[in-house]
Amino acid sequence: MKKQLSAKNLSLGYDNVSIINDLHVTIPSGKITVLVGSNGCGKSTLLRGLARLIKPRTGKVYLDSKSLNKLSAQEVAKELGILTQGPVAPEGLTVKDLVAFGRYPYQSWLQQWSKEDEQIVEEALEITGMINLADRVLDTLSGGQRQRAWVAMALAQDTEILLLDEPTTFLDLAHQVELLDLLYELNCTKGRTIVMVLHDLNQACRYADYLLMVREGRIFAQGEPAEVMTEEMVREVFNLECRIVRDPLVGTPMCVPSCHKSKLHLSKSSL
Repeated sequence: MKKQLSAKNLSLGYDNVSIINDLHVTIPSGKITVLVGSNGCGKSTLLRGLARLIKPRTGKVYLDSKSLNKLSAQEVAKELGILTQGPVAPEGLTVKDLVAFGRYPYQSWLQQWSKEDEQIVEEALEITGMINLADRVLDTLSGGQRQRAWVAMALAQDTEILLLDEPTTFLDLAHQVELLDLLYELNCTKGRTIVMVLHDLNQACRYADYLLMVREGRIFAQGEPAEVMTEEMVREVFNLECRIVRDPLVGTPMCVPSCHKSKLHLSKSSL
């Protein structure tokens, strides 16, 4: 049976600033859940709280019936694969060295580096398209290549649950689609539970089984994309007028922002 991540009465913040307030959420197991919302609404903070990167002010995060705070760091690392925004690696580290860090939760005095560890690292490099760059130093790569290396490290943890904060950052459109297709395939073929923050609403609708729409530190709406991504919801959460149409390729909701042609024309005329 797949493990389930949830939170009850969760409040999170930084210093004297409260971000998430008394939040309850259950992440669907074996599904792709995407957090969406305007800048500063708390979606990344919520993801970090679910990953135990931020200590709750109140409430708890649970893996099944166990509080994450009662698990050791090594136990958490075996259960949750995490990719944060703007991760930093030691200088001079190669791609393969970075990806190998994903296997460290499985190492001990009794269990050293094994053929299985090597195989999982190779697979992570292969499926992220980084196998030919394995010996390159991270600092010599483009932003998009570095991002794929970090994703490979998270995959090498071989966890049932993946938490990814804006994983498409620094990637061009082709590599964004490639990465999201990869995560979709991992979910379909291996049943991975994937939770990620995305800014692109249309990508969120296309790849998500479940959307969490966050507004001012609370979950404003949740459910399947067709239920959540409505013109009224976009207006309320993003202060944006739009039309919701069907994606012509996959049939999911697609957000088309409204614009005033007269204003656009004036703007272009002034150039």
